[in-house]
Formats: sequence, C-alpha cells, structure tokens
Amino acid sequence: MSKNIVIVYFSGYGHTQRMAEAVAQGASGTLLAVDKDGNLPEGGWETLAAADAIVFGAPTYMGSVPWQYKKFIDASSKPWYSQQWKDKIAAGFTNSASMNGDKLSTLHYLFTLSQQHSMIWVGTGLMPSNSKAATRNDVNYVASFSGAMAQTPSDASPDEMLPGDLETARLFGARVAAVTAKFSA
Repeated sequence: MSKNIVIVYFSGYGHTQRMAEAVAQGASGTLLAVDKDGNLPEGGWETLAAADAIVFGAPTYMGSVPWQYKKFIDASSKPWYSQQWKDKIAAGFTNSASMNGDKLSTLHYLFTLSQQHSMIWVGTGLMPSNSKAATRNDVNYVASFSGAMAQTPSDASPDEMLPGDLETARLFGARVAAVTAKFSA
C-alpha cells in the first residue's frame, strides 16, 4: 500500500532541489518547495497535514538552515500547537559546499524540529563507504547516519552533483518509504 510521503525543502542554488528529487524518487514521494520568501505554496500546509511522512530538506548555510527554511519552521508552530504531525514519520537531508560544513548541526536542527512535533525520526540505514578502496562517488561517502548528506562545491552547477550523493539520497528516500509502510500498516 502506497503511503503519502512529502519532501518539504528549500534550495538556494538548485543542489538541495536535486537531492529532494532523488529522495522523492526513492520514496515515491511528493515534492513541496519552500519559496525564496520562506513560504509554502497554496495548499502546502494541507499537503503536510495529510502526509504519513514528512522529509525535511535544506542546505546548510553558516552551520544551520537558511532563513527561508527557518521561516517555514517557525510557521509550523500552528500544526505544533494541535500536535497535527504527532506520530508521523520524519527524516531530513542537507547539502553544503564543504566536506564537513557543519551539516550535522543542520540535521540535528531538523531532528529537534521533528521531536518538537512528536514525530518518529528515521536515519539513513546506510553503512559508510570507509574502506581503503572507497571513492568520493560511493554511496554514503560523507558517512551520515542521522540523515542524508551531500557535498557540492559552491561553484558547481546542480547538474554536477555526484551520482554517489544522489544515489545516497535515493536510497534514503526508499528507507523512509519502507519504514513508513511498517509504521502505517
């Protein structure tokens, strides 16, 4: 039985959008973009209310989510007040220009958001590619367990994202779908 998985994301330069598309592909999910002013499209809040799972995605800017995504998060206090997202599956992903880029702090921020909403967090379920033979294009090369991470140089176009990072995002989406199916049975 197909579950309603929504990937709500902000992308400043297109890299996070590429990740969101890969997550959506793996999860058979619906994309919901936060716009450049930090708002959801018309019907966005209703789309999130109807979701079985919400996957949060944002680039890492200065060690956290960008202000546009923070505006969306702050506006989620309305569904928080009525615990509208309670017991929904939650997950998160991020991208930054540098290899570390403090991406983990962004995932922790998204995790904390999910816990404020009484959601159930899902990690990647992927082992890191950390053998001597590992290459930068391997799945989960960035070695994240909390959520999907990617690294894209700031001067690279979205089309130059590494296939390994996009495959990590796709596999992550598939894991979210599998866990959502188990919890929603």
